[in-house]
Amino acid sequence: MYYLIRNNQTFGPYSIDVLAQYVSNGQILKCDTAYEDSQPNNIKTVGYFLKKEHRKVKIPHKGNIFAQLKDIGRELIFPKNLTSKQHWTTDKRLLVLAIIGLTPLLILPIIQAVNVDFITFYAISLYFATIWGVFFYYLFKTQQVTLKRTITIFFITQVFVFLFFGLGANYLNVFYFLNGSESSNILIRLLFFIFAVGITEEFSKLIPIYITIRTAKEPLVPQTLVYYGLMSGIAFGVFEGVEYQMTVNSSLEYGAAFFMNIARLTSLPFLHAVWCAIGAYFLSFAQLYPKYRISLYLLSITIPALLHGIYDAMGYFISLPTTILSILLLMIYLKQGVNMQSKLRN
Repeated sequence: MYYLIRNNQTFGPYSIDVLAQYVSNGQILKCDTAYEDSQPNNIKTVGYFLKKEHRKVKIPHKGNIFAQLKDIGRELIFPKNLTSKQHWTTDKRLLVLAIIGLTPLLILPIIQAVNVDFITFYAISLYFATIWGVFFYYLFKTQQVTLKRTITIFFITQVFVFLFFGLGANYLNVFYFLNGSESSNILIRLLFFIFAVGITEEFSKLIPIYITIRTAKEPLVPQTLVYYGLMSGIAFGVFEGVEYQMTVNSSLEYGAAFFMNIARLTSLPFLHAVWCAIGAYFLSFAQLYPKYRISLYLLSITIPALLHGIYDAMGYFISLPTTILSILLLMIYLKQGVNMQSKLRN
């Protein structure tokens, strides 16, 4: 005799003839699990026991294809609730994925009609940044996070950065005159990428976070500002995505340009987000514990700038560990946030 297991419930006992009949009727599947009453720990599929008992079971068709479709009915293919808004919004996961997946098709006619490189590259960069933004929103948002503030930071960062760098305000940083991006001297490269590129870019990304702190109607916890830092950093990636696609990447060979365009839309914006989140973490403590604000403001710039500068200045075998270190630091900062608050409070 055999016992059937389905949905963690046990049914039976059944003889092998009854099992075969149920399988033939479609009431039991060959992939259902079962066991013999004499060996309760020997759990196998129904098909296994049928084969063991040399029972060949053929499941008959219920009429021809037209009869089957008639029995199935059109409700299975075209549900009555297909156009019901309520059913669309019950589970928004697939709807969000659909919006993300179909956006390029929706904007394609506009891109083709306008045919302006800047708009094309901006649309592509904005699209990938939005994907990162949705990802961060669902994984890192806190109860203090609002969608309105998220969108505001996302676009304010872009407006500010495009104006700041577009007007050449970054050259107010005297270290830009080192022009160390092409230098073979490692010291000059480090100074340039840390004190010129690193400090300037990390400072510009943190300005919207600082404004958020100043305009907040309640103290913002570190996790909240880390989230907003991720958003500001990924928004900065839109600027770099456009800038590099229109300048540096366009002069590369097709294969190299293709790869660098992808990197500028995926991995590198993510790094900018992580560095900005680290800076926002220290800004959050400067807000909560203002007696330490000078040192915390300094740390909010110098640590991200140092990581950023080392990544840019050094070769792959140092840059890669630097990215890993950046991520690990952010993870540890978030985990020890409560302990740090207790320490600074005393």
